Amino acid sequence: MSNRARFDRGHTDDLLTFLAASPSPYHAVASAAERLEKAGFRHVGETDAWDASAGGKYVLRGGAIIAWYVPEGAAPHTPYRVIGAHTDSPNLRVKPQPDSGGHGWRQVAVEIYGGPLLNSWLDRDLGLAGRLSLRDGTSRLVNIDRALLRVPQLAIHMDRSVVSDGLKLDKQKHMQPIWGLGDDVREGDLIRFVAEECDLDPADVTGWDLMTHSIEPPAYLGRDRELLAGPRMDNLLSVHACTAALAAAATAPGADALPYIPVLAAFDHEENGSQSDTGADGPLLGTVLERSVFARGGTYEDKARAFAGTVCLSSDTGHAVHPNYAERHDPTHHPRANRGPILKVNVNNRYATDGGGRAVFAAACEKAGVPFQAFVSNNAMPCGTTIGPITAARHGIKTVDVGVAILSMHSARELCGADDPHMLADALLAFLEG
Repeated sequence: MSNRARFDRGHTDDLLTFLAASPSPYHAVASAAERLEKAGFRHVGETDAWDASAGGKYVLRGGAIIAWYVPEGAAPHTPYRVIGAHTDSPNLRVKPQPDSGGHGWRQVAVEIYGGPLLNSWLDRDLGLAGRLSLRDGTSRLVNIDRALLRVPQLAIHMDRSVVSDGLKLDKQKHMQPIWGLGDDVREGDLIRFVAEECDLDPADVTGWDLMTHSIEPPAYLGRDRELLAGPRMDNLLSVHACTAALAAAATAPGADALPYIPVLAAFDHEENGSQSDTGADGPLLGTVLERSVFARGGTYEDKARAFAGTVCLSSDTGHAVHPNYAERHDPTHHPRANRGPILKVNVNNRYATDGGGRAVFAAACEKAGVPFQAFVSNNAMPCGTTIGPITAARHGIKTVDVGVAILSMHSARELCGADDPHMLADALLAFLEG
C-alpha cells in the first residue's frame, strides 16, 4: 500500500456498531475476537501447549485481548509490530453489596471507576452490563440495554449555589442511581434480577463485574454529519481501529511476506493505573510474545533479538482544541477534528514518543496517505498518560503514543470527527505492514 487509503466512512459506520455492542471491556474483547475470527484468527488457551503453526491467533483474559499473525516461515527472532490500546472507560460500577436505598426509593450502590466527568452521568438513562461468574467456573456476559437506572440531579430550587459556585458532587452521596420504588432493601434483589434477565438460576451466580452505561446509541452529528458522538470512544475507538488494521494486515495479499509479526494488544484497567493481570503493567503481553518465540523453536537469544527490533504504536484518544477553552491548550499545538491522527509528545515521559518514534509514525502516515497532527500539553497544565510509557518500560521496546483528538474526554458521551477513526486505522495498517 502506498499513498492510498484502505478504510473509509464504512469503517466509521462499523465503529458505531462496535461501540453499541461493547458496553463493558468484556464485551469489547468479545466483539474484537468476533471480527478477528472472521479474518481467520483462532483462539488459543493460555493453559494449552502452543505450536509453531503460522496464521492468526488470539488470547483472551478478562477484559484484555492479545492477537498476532505469524507469517509462513517467520524466524524465531522475527521482530513484532505492536498496536496497543485499552478497553476500559470511566463509569459507575456495582459494589459487592449492591442493594440500597431509602425514603421510598430503591437504589444500587456503585463505586466510581477511573476519573469520569460525574455531571455527565446525571439525568441519563442507564443500562447495566458486564459479566456474571458462575458456580461451575464459567462466566456469562450481561447486557441489559434499556432504561434501568438513573442518577437524578438535585433541582436548582434546592441548591441555588450552583449558579454562583458551580455544581459540586460528592462521589459517595450523590452518585447512587435509582432503579425503583420501595421502603425495604431486599438483599440479593439486583443480582436475582440480572440473573433472571440472563435465564440463569440466581443461586448459580457467585460473583459479578457489573457497570452502568448510557443507552443512548452512538450517532453522526452536525449539519453535514461530519462529527461522531458516542460513549466509550476513550478508548474503544482505538481498539476498533487496531482490530480492523490487524485483520486487514493478516488478510492482505502478501501477508506471509511481512517482515514483522503484527500484534494487537488491548488491555484493561488503564483508567486506574494498569496494574492488574489484564493491564499494561502486567505480564500478559510479554508472556504472549515470549511464548510465540519459544513455540517457533526460539531461544532466549532469539527473544532478545525479537524484542530489540520491536516497535509499538500505543493508540489512545487525546484532546482536540476546545473552542470554548482554547487558552487551556498549548498555543502552538491545536489538534482539530478530521485533520488526521495525533502524535502525542511529552518530554517528561508521560507519553513515550521521541524523535525516532515520530519518524516511525510519520513514515506510516505518509505510506497510508493520511495527515497527522502533534499534541503537547500546555506547560501550565498537568499532562495525562496512557499505556505507552508502561509498555516501553516493562518490555524494553520502542513505543510511540498516538491517537485521535476528541472533545469531552471521560464524559459518558464523547465527540470526535467522523473521518479521524478511519484515518487512524489506515495509519495503523501501514505501520503493521512495515
